[in-house]
Amino acid sequence: MSPPTTASEIVKNRFLSFLIWQSIQSSAIFIVTKVFLLSPFTPKPFIPSLFGCFCLLCFLLSMLLFSISIQIIATPQFCRPASPPELALAILRLVFVGSSSLTNDFIRRARASLSIALLVIVSVLSGFVAVVSIAGSTYSAPFGVLIATLGPRGVVAGLVYGFYCVFRQSWVLIFPIVQRPPFFSYKMGLLLAVRRALKLSVASFMFSASLLILMPNQHQSPVAGKYFSKHLIYYLGSFAVILSWELILHLHKVLHTKRFMFAPSKGSAAVETNPSESLVIALEDSYPRSLQQYLAYLDLSMVCGSNIEPWRRVAFFEDTGETYKRAVAACLRPLEQFASKLAEGLTSSTDNINKLSHQLSSPHDISQSSQILDSFSDFQLYSWCAQAVASLEVRSHKEDRFGVAQLSGSHAMVLSTLLSCLLAVETYMGKKINLQSPNHILGPAGIKWATNSTARREIATAMNKKRGSSSHSKSYALADVLKISIYSIVSEFFEEMHASAKMGLLEKDWMNNSKPIYGSSELLVQKLHFFLNFQAS
Repeated sequence: MSPPTTASEIVKNRFLSFLIWQSIQSSAIFIVTKVFLLSPFTPKPFIPSLFGCFCLLCFLLSMLLFSISIQIIATPQFCRPASPPELALAILRLVFVGSSSLTNDFIRRARASLSIALLVIVSVLSGFVAVVSIAGSTYSAPFGVLIATLGPRGVVAGLVYGFYCVFRQSWVLIFPIVQRPPFFSYKMGLLLAVRRALKLSVASFMFSASLLILMPNQHQSPVAGKYFSKHLIYYLGSFAVILSWELILHLHKVLHTKRFMFAPSKGSAAVETNPSESLVIALEDSYPRSLQQYLAYLDLSMVCGSNIEPWRRVAFFEDTGETYKRAVAACLRPLEQFASKLAEGLTSSTDNINKLSHQLSSPHDISQSSQILDSFSDFQLYSWCAQAVASLEVRSHKEDRFGVAQLSGSHAMVLSTLLSCLLAVETYMGKKINLQSPNHILGPAGIKWATNSTARREIATAMNKKRGSSSHSKSYALADVLKISIYSIVSEFFEEMHASAKMGLLEKDWMNNSKPIYGSSELLVQKLHFFLNFQAS
């Protein structure tokens, strides 16, 4: 079988393998539960029957429905859903004004809301069918009685797990930092899945038991047998169902976040001609914020930042320089969009950020800006872009035999973009970024005196109130990634930058001539001086 050639084929093949493996593990869970857990309550546990096979088929169909829904709504980017009042208002606007009143951002958030609703509805349907199938196979009772007895409790199990998935954002794919083989990645999540299934099955049992208070005659059903046995059978069945759901989510994450090498097979002609073409095409042609795009940036980050495949990294520095320019542009594009979006959010949230009175209130107001919250949703992608483009710049110092990095002017573009992003993130964090004169920073003996930190302390106090926000931790993590990326470039080109700084040509040689995305040229040069003096923190 030939390897996949396009990003869409990669996702399609992974989805097919996911369906195959989830059916195998779901069948195993059903059989193990029947043989080892529910056999004491079954009249003839080890004798196959037509009804048992029918229950197994229904159980697998319910798990298949859940798996397909996860594949449909899964995304590597979290999108803030629209609230019910916003959806109601949008429906009124759509009826009376037309589709022109709906913005692209709202349509994206409305789709996120529909995805959440789909997940909950499918969890309820899957729970209804799965609980009736696995727990009802224990009894020899009419099918209608089984549905009336176990159906409501399966609905409760589905609701509990559906809302838990919404709270945990289970449809968002998080790529692991350390890429392990699929078998070991899957094995590491088994114990956690069992613990979660035990806790959620207890919660489901408590909620469903409360239904018996409203329906006191349920314990007299001939299907239930003994009262204690009835509840134990339901608990074991719900545990098996929730464990199947947990393992399906875990398997989906393992298979879809596994790194894919966008490279030709060794020994082919493409290895000698242009081994980076498939990766560059995937970076440029993939749909924005899709799984294909994330897989391409993950592969680029690992190629640039490690020596596992040096032949692929060296191929970026081919004599024409076209591949290198396309790779750098693909990395800078998301960072520029992030800085622009964050700058718009900061501008809309503040009229004059340099005023002390507004600085004291800006962290609270800025944190409430939905535009800023959405700008941090692609944190993983921004981290890969910053690390990859910084690694390319660092590697170009020794591996660029044709000087394509210097001739293309990428040093100035990369540093200007990274510094602009860092200034925007630090502004959101509440740090003081005002332009300072050298006399204000250094004393008579060249000692760096402490600046007036009253405003910074007040801003930090206000930011501490928003530690629970979704973008708080991401802003600090992204700032660290940007600082490490800039420091790696500065450390590699320290002698060249230091010589330019002595001659007063640092801005001309290492900064972009165009207007920065955020801040001013003077602020970027001052920030670069801090990095050059190893004073940026």
